[in-house]
Amino acid sequence: MAKKTPANPAVKKYVKTGIIAAVVIVIAALGIWGISAMRGGTNGATVEEAMQVVSTDAATGDQLRVAIIRMDAIQTQADALKDLAQQRQKYENELRDELESRQKELESEKAEIEKSQDVLSRDALQRRVVDYQNRVNELQRDLTERAQSIEVSFQQALNDIQTKHLDPVIEGIIAKKNLSLVIDGRFARVGANVENLDITDEVINALNKKISSVKMQKPQGF
Repeated sequence: MAKKTPANPAVKKYVKTGIIAAVVIVIAALGIWGISAMRGGTNGATVEEAMQVVSTDAATGDQLRVAIIRMDAIQTQADALKDLAQQRQKYENELRDELESRQKELESEKAEIEKSQDVLSRDALQRRVVDYQNRVNELQRDLTERAQSIEVSFQQALNDIQTKHLDPVIEGIIAKKNLSLVIDGRFARVGANVENLDITDEVINALNKKISSVKMQKPQGF
């Protein structure tokens, strides 16, 4: 859920970042070439010259109200997301069971072809082998397309949860708590004894109250 991305069973990534602002501090270890590239060049300003358009203004600590959200916890604990994951798993199990059944059929046919090598003519044997291979290829295409269809339906339902329910909940919490910044907890390093910083449970509770399940569109081929 961290970023809206394509899909691997994985996550697989479950919910895009949405309005969550991830603060990432990048420390770049530059080699000689990198430093010279920043400083040099016949065209453009130097870093020092570029900094002339940057003000010294910055938010100070007493102005900031910060919170973190653990998106991985929302993915695994929110009722709607757990329900959605179970729906996808149901289709994947169905597809796997069918794969095992059709594999057994093809294995049986392969054994028959091998037994008939001494009975069939060369042309007849060749036709049967070609037909067998075509069926194998067709099975591979069918299962691949249906697996992709499962992921498409899952991502569509996931996007609905994100845009129609999760984002509004987070926006509402930001407004109610008058927060300046909400950070994805996976990118945060938090010290001990920081009260009221992690709002993950409140997000989950509010999301559960708003929606407990979502209907995943039936994938093509099922």
